[in-house]
Amino acid sequence: MIGLIGGTGIDKIKDVEILRQNDINTPYGRPSEKLSFLSYDKHEFIFLPRHGESHSIPPHKINYRANIWALKKLGVELVFSIATVGAIDRKVKPGDIVIPDQIIDYTYGREHTFFDGDLKPVEHIDFTYPFSEELRLKVINFAKKNKISLIESGTYAAVQGPRLESAAEIDRYEKDGASIVGMTCMPEAALAKELGLEYFVICPAVNYAAGRADSKTELSHETIVANSEKIMTKVFNLFINFLRNNGD
Repeated sequence: MIGLIGGTGIDKIKDVEILRQNDINTPYGRPSEKLSFLSYDKHEFIFLPRHGESHSIPPHKINYRANIWALKKLGVELVFSIATVGAIDRKVKPGDIVIPDQIIDYTYGREHTFFDGDLKPVEHIDFTYPFSEELRLKVINFAKKNKISLIESGTYAAVQGPRLESAAEIDRYEKDGASIVGMTCMPEAALAKELGLEYFVICPAVNYAAGRADSKTELSHETIVANSEKIMTKVFNLFINFLRNNGD
């Protein structure tokens, strides 16, 4: 079973059928929203909006543990995550899609592990490569065959939010080696790894990061939302192909 984690907008995929919803509870509380069992072309998948149905949950208050635990409990094995980002590297522009292969975690205060010594004893997982290389390559190869432009690697800077970053912070992340910046991939990626889920993320770049290009003096939330809506059709097309070739 494939799990899709993203924002709202799943209704933009034509011919998606809603089969049922599951209002699951977990040992870590409730997920961001009811999990929807959906079907496209007879392929079933589970959709979870990480910010809630009305996009009301800020990044630092998402119950990542409940979200990942619920997906695992309902039979998900592969997680296709969508997370919008700002472009740090000059090679990345708004409208590009990045498939990162590394991550740096700058978040704090989030419940970031199942191995907290309470419900699960301490275990130190290997996080050398945070994203499933096999799943990354499947999407990259499809994009190449269909002449869809992708940036095939990158380092995701996971920041706390919900505010956007200062120009100096972006300079620091670039010096650390980050090429894109976002607020939701951690601890999501690590928690998926802890539960043995195959996880990767597709990152639509929806703005230049603070201090870069047309974000040199100011970042506009309205512009970010508008750019996000423009690029999602391409992202959903990548998901549909992934579903057709990996779904039940």
